[in-house]
Amino acid sequence: MPIVIFCGYEVDMNSAGDKEGNAKRRKTPHLEAKVQPIDIHIGQQLRILRMQMRLSQGDLGRGIGLSYQQIQKYEWARNRVSASMLYEMARFFGVPMARFFEGLPDPASAPLGENLCGIDDQLAYISTTEGRQLIKRMLQLPPRIRKQVLSLVDVLAD
Repeated sequence: MPIVIFCGYEVDMNSAGDKEGNAKRRKTPHLEAKVQPIDIHIGQQLRILRMQMRLSQGDLGRGIGLSYQQIQKYEWARNRVSASMLYEMARFFGVPMARFFEGLPDPASAPLGENLCGIDDQLAYISTTEGRQLIKRMLQLPPRIRKQVLSLVDVLAD
């Protein structure tokens, strides 16, 4: 019997296998999942929505029938979110499915690339504790002082 590919593994059907009689298998390098920029973007959108609703990963998981670990994997793009799960999340949050795609370039006009990386870096920072604290503190300042702080940051960033 030949070597066959099953669920991303090469299975040697000629091999005697292990003690239990299971065929030897090894992960095929060309079939290993590669994290795509859109998966990272959707994960970050999920994290932002969850945080805006002040939900823990566990709370969200219980609300849609998943473990907090699975939510974590979605947020960090370790696992891709299926269309049906994206629909369920949108329903849970009460937002259109398009909300998860906000900020992405139009697929007909621009390739997915560097523009997305800049947007995702900003979203990633906003979703950190430091980013949330910065925004919270900035909003506590009077508008005139906010403008001065922004001017200071502009000078420091140059």
